[in-house]
Amino acid sequence: MPHVVILYTPQLDAETDVGALCRSLAGALQTVHDEAGQRVFPTAGIRVLAYPAAHHAVADGSGDHAFCWLNLRMGRGRSAAVQQAAGQALAEAAKAHFAPLLARRPLGLTLQVDEGPEVFDAKFGNLHSIFQKR
Repeated sequence: MPHVVILYTPQLDAETDVGALCRSLAGALQTVHDEAGQRVFPTAGIRVLAYPAAHHAVADGSGDHAFCWLNLRMGRGRSAAVQQAAGQALAEAAKAHFAPLLARRPLGLTLQVDEGPEVFDAKFGNLHSIFQKR
């Protein structure tokens, strides 16, 4: 962890590079440090996944209103300062990415940060070993 899930109205696919947004958000998470100056999130644990909504109604459902919801979920145990820093880093990256769209069209953006508690948490695979060699 951390995992960022992006849910957005599908007309944004024609207006912005959602893949570039995902990469930008992943990069932003790599810049988050704790109070001791240590990086908070391991590179191999970062996930950013984006999904266009097949069906949607934004605001009153009329018009071509666009929306993007970004949700960061992180494991428990990080300080409030780290949680705020992670949220701020993602907000800045999202604002920079969406600035051209905000200048020309109605677009709602929401960013939420959530933390555990997990009732079951199993992690397995080989991604971490790839990044430990670097």
